[in-house]
Amino acid sequence: MRLAVTGREGQVAASLVEAARGRDGVEVVAVGRPALDLARPDTVLAALEATRPEIVVSAAAYTAVDQAEDEKDLAFAVNAIGAGKVAEAAARLGVPVIHLSTDYVFDGTKDGAYVETDPTAPLGVYGASKLAGEEAVAAANPRHLILRTAWVYSPFGKNFVKTMLRLSTDRDEISVVADQWGNPTSALDIADAILHAAARLQDDKNFAAFGVYHLAGEGETNWSGCARHVMGASRALGGPHARVRDIATVDYPTKALRPANSRLSSVKFEDVFQWRAPPWRASVEAVASRLVGGETKSTMST
Repeated sequence: MRLAVTGREGQVAASLVEAARGRDGVEVVAVGRPALDLARPDTVLAALEATRPEIVVSAAAYTAVDQAEDEKDLAFAVNAIGAGKVAEAAARLGVPVIHLSTDYVFDGTKDGAYVETDPTAPLGVYGASKLAGEEAVAAANPRHLILRTAWVYSPFGKNFVKTMLRLSTDRDEISVVADQWGNPTSALDIADAILHAAARLQDDKNFAAFGVYHLAGEGETNWSGCARHVMGASRALGGPHARVRDIATVDYPTKALRPANSRLSSVKFEDVFQWRAPPWRASVEAVASRLVGGETKSTMST
């Protein structure tokens, strides 16, 4: 099974490449700039065609949530037009596309976890551009899996877990928002789920359950709860740690609004693909162990 994933430097792409190394018969080719640049749609087809994929994973995205408020055109060029071109290229190559989306397509006002059929209502440019991307992908390639995920972290790139560990190296106390709730999700787990789903698509040539799925960590917490668990895991490993102080969203103003409730129900994905994410605490501990243990310690500040 040969997968092409867009976004060479992204957390999911890096996790997919790593996961494939331990699986016989699975190859993941990461394709990124300059060969494939979502802001330059003319680069997409040729770059993907050169990889000869059996499945395309559309993971590249514009993810600067606050900056997107000032760069709307670029956010939509990458997340909507670019994503659509990736799905279109996959269709022209005769293969399915697995596209990564986000909890930010919701406004966070629901009392409970969001399911795939809930109305979307993004609060900002980033969420709106990702929702437009979902629509473009679905229109361009009927053989699509759109996977909405949330609060992604990993040993790679920039993310919340790495930020907490970095800040704790020179602070005794860190203030973290306590009134936004969601499912912390390891990109390592996302990669495992994608490979599991991809194998199903390969084995079942008549697979008919294409569409939108939620794929998030098992269990829920708020940002400060996640931070406390990161600190506890790091402390147990002899790594940096700090006290966590709860604050409200209004005490940490940002240019873009965030949904107060980002909880996603992943039951549909579990039922169709027979795969369930580990409890979020266990996945946080696994990533913290790698970071604090030294495997990627040198990149903790990135």
